[in-house]
Amino acid sequence: LETGRRWSYAQLDRDVARTACWLSGLFGPASGVRVATLGRNSGTQLILHLAAVRAGAIHVPFNWRLAGAELAVLAADARTQLLVHDPEFDIKSFDGRRVRTPDLDAAVATAGVVPVRRRPANETSTLLYTSGTSGRPKGVMVTEDNAFWGCTNFNLGNGVTRHSTVLCDMPMFHTAGLFAAVRAVLLAGGTSLISRGFNAGLTLARIADPELRVTHYFSVPQMAQMLWQQEGFQPRMLQGLQVYATGGAPNPRAQIERFVDAGIPMSDGFGMSETGSSFGMPVHDPRVLRDKAGSCGLPYISMQARIVDEDGRDVPAGAVGELWLRGPSITPGYWNQPALTAATFSDGWFKTGDAARCDADGYYFIVDRRKDMFISGGENVYPAEVEAVLYELDAVAEAAVIGVSDDRWGEVGRAYIVLRPGRSVEAQTVLAHCGGRLAKYKVPASVVFTDGIPRTASGKVKKTELRDRAVAAGVAIEGQGGQGSRQQVLDPVVQHRQHQRRAAQHHAAREVGVGDAGEDIEAL
Repeated sequence: LETGRRWSYAQLDRDVARTACWLSGLFGPASGVRVATLGRNSGTQLILHLAAVRAGAIHVPFNWRLAGAELAVLAADARTQLLVHDPEFDIKSFDGRRVRTPDLDAAVATAGVVPVRRRPANETSTLLYTSGTSGRPKGVMVTEDNAFWGCTNFNLGNGVTRHSTVLCDMPMFHTAGLFAAVRAVLLAGGTSLISRGFNAGLTLARIADPELRVTHYFSVPQMAQMLWQQEGFQPRMLQGLQVYATGGAPNPRAQIERFVDAGIPMSDGFGMSETGSSFGMPVHDPRVLRDKAGSCGLPYISMQARIVDEDGRDVPAGAVGELWLRGPSITPGYWNQPALTAATFSDGWFKTGDAARCDADGYYFIVDRRKDMFISGGENVYPAEVEAVLYELDAVAEAAVIGVSDDRWGEVGRAYIVLRPGRSVEAQTVLAHCGGRLAKYKVPASVVFTDGIPRTASGKVKKTELRDRAVAAGVAIEGQGGQGSRQQVLDPVVQHRQHQRRAAQHHAAREVGVGDAGEDIEAL
């Protein structure tokens, strides 16, 4: 969309074939060589991806948001032999072949006609390094079998056909961008609109543009909220969409209801780099979209699902357990990590690490990541449930909840909130709102207003960074020692705009906490 370049399917095939010949000339056919890209979304990125598949190489799209040292670790782990990068990005320490993206056409033009051969469809064709919310990033191996079934799941679940036009804002180093938003519509014979990245105003204008005729759009819930809150937004601007699909993070029930009530068919789903598109809502039925708001829907056609307890036994309907999946879209494992691969599978079932439940109608609900759950007074608290309640407040633009240590309750919640520009809300109001909708043990013990919440490229909250903030503020995290969070401490996190006028008086951030029984609000 930025360059205005267009391809018919015949022209795309020609450019992919030429690029595949170039790769085969460098490395031989079906070489399995890792070909990395480091750049923003573009038609060139797509061509190189498809050419690597056709030439039997392995495409490794790197996250351009990573620091140079992080990228160097990934390049070494993948044993990358070719790097194609945008001029503004590079890996200084990389000692293999490198080509700048603007120079790729000239390099490909020198290639002759050479033998080209794919690798078998059950061998790795793409290596996706997960952005990860903690720990070392993992290289997810994706085969062409995986890609076909993940895209087929998305297409059949969302009504994508040759008449569809899908706008891709999601980064093409991520499964949602590369597969759900681009390769899926190509599989159906439709039209792909490739954008360099998300910009709320520009994206809104593109979806509303009758000449572009965008029928399908995928984003993380945070992006949907930014569109709704964009200055000048009117629901009619998105009503041309046949499906607004969301995933990557829990989509608050209040947001889904808001969109569906405005005539925008928002379907929340679930997928991972490891599984491809896995779940979605019945997009043809607005009543179900609203009644089951908060659900990620039903398993797609090739997917089997279970919810199990800690011993791997199926739990009854309504009970929370770990979501396990099985199907042809699921990765064969992690690159160079056989132990992790073995630990992630059980008798052919992939362990997602997500806490979930299934209701009596067969609809699945992702409760939260199991590792993000904390225990307060012996009760399990899933931050996503609390965050969904926080998002009901119109003034809240972003919200995230973590568990911090507490001398009396073991752990309690700490909410980080970003307010919408020009909006204000008192912490007491936030806590009272939570108290009216949640059990007392789920109500956060503290509220911190901040200018930003750290997120991965796929939209997931980096809760490890929020825990680091809490520790820096003198608040203990479970297992790290220190004083309990009930001890009132000044929080150095930058104060939100609505409190800047008070900063001049107090010269410190403001935190509001609730008493041990979830009552008696105190303020510093």
